[in-house]
Amino acid sequence: MKKYRAGVIGATGMVGRTLVSLLQKHPYFQPTVLAASSASEGKTYREALLAKNGVSFSETGFSVFSESTLNMPLFNAEADFDKIAQNADFVFCAIHADPSIVRQTEERFAKAELPVISVNSANRRLPDVPVIIPEINPEHLGVLPFQKRRLGTKRGFIVTKSNCSLQSYVPLLHPLRSFGIQKATICTCQAISGAGKTFHSMPEISDNVIPYIAGEEEKSETEPLKIWGNIEDGKIVPVAAPIISARCFRVPVLHGHTAAIFVSFDHPPEKDEIIRRWNSYEGLPQRLRLPSAPQRFIRYFPQNDRPQPGLDRDEGNGMTICAGGLCRDNVSDYKFTGLSHNLLRGAAGGAILLAELLVAEGFLD
Repeated sequence: MKKYRAGVIGATGMVGRTLVSLLQKHPYFQPTVLAASSASEGKTYREALLAKNGVSFSETGFSVFSESTLNMPLFNAEADFDKIAQNADFVFCAIHADPSIVRQTEERFAKAELPVISVNSANRRLPDVPVIIPEINPEHLGVLPFQKRRLGTKRGFIVTKSNCSLQSYVPLLHPLRSFGIQKATICTCQAISGAGKTFHSMPEISDNVIPYIAGEEEKSETEPLKIWGNIEDGKIVPVAAPIISARCFRVPVLHGHTAAIFVSFDHPPEKDEIIRRWNSYEGLPQRLRLPSAPQRFIRYFPQNDRPQPGLDRDEGNGMTICAGGLCRDNVSDYKFTGLSHNLLRGAAGGAILLAELLVAEGFLD
């Protein structure tokens, strides 16, 4: 099979590094362009990672990269735009910058006829930019011809993956939508790697919980409605229901976003039916047997104290959504717990699965 040349914009950040490590032996893709800010210009990938993360990074951080990857030159994401466009078939965008800069950067690459797979939120609100969870709403790729018309492109476009914390509860609500979800109350306990941090770089999280994450609650309440929306007149129109209320905490966990979910239905199902739907649910990636798709999209744990980030975040190579604690609730109909690996399913792995879906559907040809 033809291998597509992948560029990673923002290759020195936590998500960018994970993207590069996963792409090295991928059957569909090979990383041919690594780009970052001007601070990394002229350095090899090894030198740029050392400069950004310190000497201690070399003890463990380099082990996931091959020597050929570490010796790749770093491009300046802005100044070397033409070189990047010439040496990649598509790009992943994982830059950490002001949303206006991200929007301009992603649109510039798209207008250069490079498909852009974004892990950023900057373009998610645009009605012709799909926010994709591959197992849930692959049909939203149908809006891309309308987006291309707006951009004036033949091949270039922008697709985004959803906010990482949504993976801990939206996949669990989705198979239950036919029962008429009225409202859902969510509390997410988000890992520090979701902020691009480690325990070393975020000492304030030790013995602490931070009960606020800027912008997270709005994303948590509105993005699911777009994901469940419909394409009308070349735009994705969000659904009006359910009503979602969210509270988002940063907790002292390295990887893995956990969610407490409380949900009310028009027609409450039996507990066994909910578990059956979770364990049997499969999406298009499973049917197509895409390389990054877990065999099991959702796994329910019957133990009262599961799922736990330390035990269960790597289920399905970090791509399976974990559920547990399902029981009747005194205020809502049911309550339960969700867990997803924020760096894999929620970011880099989810972006690569989205790229695999684009290949399967012919959007990268």
